[in-house]
Amino acid sequence: MDVSAYVLLSHEQALRRRLDVVANNMANSSTVGFKREQPLFHEYIERSPEALIDAAKPTSFVLDFGAIHDTAQGAFQATGNPLDVMIEGPGYLSVEAPGGGVAYTRAGLIKVLETGELATAGGQKILGEGGQPIAVPPDQVGRLTISGDGTITGSQGPLGRLAVTVFDDERAVSPRGDGMMGGEGGRALTAAETRLKSGGVEASNVQPIAETTAMIDILRSYQMSQRMAESMNDMRQRAIDRLGRLNQ
Repeated sequence: MDVSAYVLLSHEQALRRRLDVVANNMANSSTVGFKREQPLFHEYIERSPEALIDAAKPTSFVLDFGAIHDTAQGAFQATGNPLDVMIEGPGYLSVEAPGGGVAYTRAGLIKVLETGELATAGGQKILGEGGQPIAVPPDQVGRLTISGDGTITGSQGPLGRLAVTVFDDERAVSPRGDGMMGGEGGRALTAAETRLKSGGVEASNVQPIAETTAMIDILRSYQMSQRMAESMNDMRQRAIDRLGRLNQ
C-alpha cells in the first residue's frame, strides 16, 4: 500500500471540504441572520507494524469531523419595518418547520399572513410562548409594535410574546438545508432575559475579505499538495529505473 498517496488524498479531501464551506459562506454573505461556518477536522493516527523504522509506523490522516458555526453577532441592518427584529445576544426565533416540528432562525424578517398569524419572510409561522403561533386581529395589523422583551402589542394591548430559544451547546444546532436551523435541548428565554431590537434585522456575520483570503490559502495548499504528489511520483520512477538497471 502506498501510504503517502493516501495521506495526500486525505489532505486534498479536507481542502475540498474547506472550499465547500468557504464557498457557502461567500454565497450567504448577504443572507439575513446567516452565521458563517467553519469546518472541523480530526487527526486519525494509523500505526503500521510492518514499517522498518519506528518513526515510520504512525501515519496521520485527516478526518472530516463536521462543521461549526460562528456565533459572532452580525451588524444591525435597518429596514424601516417595525415588525422586523434582531436578537441581541444568543438565541433563535422559533418557527413551525415545513415538515412539522420546530425550527430556528435568526432572520427576523416578520410579516402578517392573510390568516392573521405572524410569520417569517418565507411564510413559516413564528411561535410565541407556549409554542403556539401569534394571532393578530385584522383591525390591528398596521398598529403592531415589538418591545425589547419580544412582546407584540396592538392598539388594544399585548397579543403575545416572541419565543427566543438558546442552546447551551451550539454544536447541537445545525443547518436544515432550508435556510433554518434544527436543534434539540434548547431553553426558552424569559422576558427578562430576552433582548430584541426592532426596526431592522441582523446582517450576515460573513466577512467577504476574510473568506476570499481563505480561498487563496486553500488554492495554495492544494497546489503544494500537487507538487508533493509529483515529487513522489518522480522519486518512485527514479527508484524503478535504478532497480531495473541493477537487474540487468
